[in-house]
Amino acid sequence: MKLFHLSHTDLDGFSCQLITKEYFKEGFFYNANYGLEVKLSIKRILEEICSFKDEEILFLITDLNLTLQEAKDLDKNINNLLENGYKIELQLLDHHATGEKSAVKYDWYYLDIKRCAAKITYDYMIKKYNAFDEETRKWLNPLINSVNAIDIWLDDEVENFEFGKVLLSMISKVREINNVLFADLNREFRLYLLKEASSFLEKENGNILLDDNIHSLKKQFLKQDGDDDTIDNLAAKYLVKSLEGIKDKLTVNYKGHKGLLTYTLGSISIPANAFLKANPDFDFFIDISKKGNTSFRADGKVDVSLIAQKLANGGGHVNASGCKFDDFKETINYNDVKEFIQNKLDSLQ
Repeated sequence: MKLFHLSHTDLDGFSCQLITKEYFKEGFFYNANYGLEVKLSIKRILEEICSFKDEEILFLITDLNLTLQEAKDLDKNINNLLENGYKIELQLLDHHATGEKSAVKYDWYYLDIKRCAAKITYDYMIKKYNAFDEETRKWLNPLINSVNAIDIWLDDEVENFEFGKVLLSMISKVREINNVLFADLNREFRLYLLKEASSFLEKENGNILLDDNIHSLKKQFLKQDGDDDTIDNLAAKYLVKSLEGIKDKLTVNYKGHKGLLTYTLGSISIPANAFLKANPDFDFFIDISKKGNTSFRADGKVDVSLIAQKLANGGGHVNASGCKFDDFKETINYNDVKEFIQNKLDSLQ
């Protein structure tokens, strides 16, 4: 069976995927926030499912409530695939009361407001698949209990609640790997931290010990060659290696100069400098946010202050500048971003 698992972008959502990934060793995982991201993610998943007509598929959605219209559209699309010979089981597991109307109408929409989504998912996997051996349950169940305590605010469960607070902070502050350009790596990073965090559960003052060790756990994941460094430098090296693997896809051009374009990377000074030094065939580096705020970096080969000024009345320094595109529209599709920026750069030719 092939798993396609869409989940939310917070502690509860990622914990759901930690659970399913422990059972479905191979699967396709996606994360989305509400609104446009959910709609576009579902559309993408349905398109990718079409490549697996001869296989049984579980399309699982967790920690995301769908509006009645979103649920109606999804139900229609799944039924169309079923009528065309696809073998798909659709299941949504959620705990947000705002999904009640959808839950009443569709039997694939399971709603329980007394448990967090991760707790629902864990119980679902046990009941449906008899999932996990004794050793896995030994660490996974207590971890999910802590997620449950903080997510639905069971502050009377003091130990679970306090440990859950640290988990919540840990997962919300994962910024070392971009979640748009490297969604799979970002998710892998978060799931690694969650699994490693479970080793602190049985220790005295485990929540404090985990809090003390989060920095070290992050560095442990980011180390590539075993050499230690600051977390900023480790993250920059990790990012450069990741970017080098897809740099052709991220390349934009300006008057014979080759540049790298990233989306929602943020705080690019260190990684941009590291990338340009490691890749001398690139002359500049651009990063744009979801709101159109754009940062430019260079290494002496092109004046990015001039580019920023011409593009959107921005400016700054020769090697570090910025501007804001008021006509930029938020998207989760990188190709839309690249087309937007390349068209802007071509207009300066």
